[in-house]
Amino acid sequence: MSALMSAQSRRTALRELLSGGRASTQAELCALLAARGHEVTQSTISRDLKRLGAQRTAAGEGPPVYRLVTSPPSALSPGMVVGIEHNEHLVVLRTPAGLAQAVGLDIDALDHPLVLGTLAGDDTVLVVPRNIDRVSELAAALQAMTGR
Repeated sequence: MSALMSAQSRRTALRELLSGGRASTQAELCALLAARGHEVTQSTISRDLKRLGAQRTAAGEGPPVYRLVTSPPSALSPGMVVGIEHNEHLVVLRTPAGLAQAVGLDIDALDHPLVLGTLAGDDTVLVVPRNIDRVSELAAALQAMTGR
């Protein structure tokens, strides 16, 4: 299994664990992932939790547990993206000056299945699709997320 596939598989398993709200420490998450065949270190878990936007929240009577935050990233809110265009291969997002890197980081953090990656300048974000046959679908998803 490639490193990318391994990371995606691990993050999928981590999302499932987070949706159940069963772990209150990163060490517990490491053990739960190991039981699913993903041997990871605490630092890897820490990076994955940040990337997925997980937070420790109160779990009723028990200790706080890690859960996914359901609110969308703030840099994708209306007004942060002023235009979206695409061709047969790529999607280009236009932002106000100085905001492209924040938008690119938030798109990367989504870990969206249609996004391979982003490249951000000052007011432009180039979004590289995972599959060029689905560029229109990716552009529509980004339009929905940004209110464009």
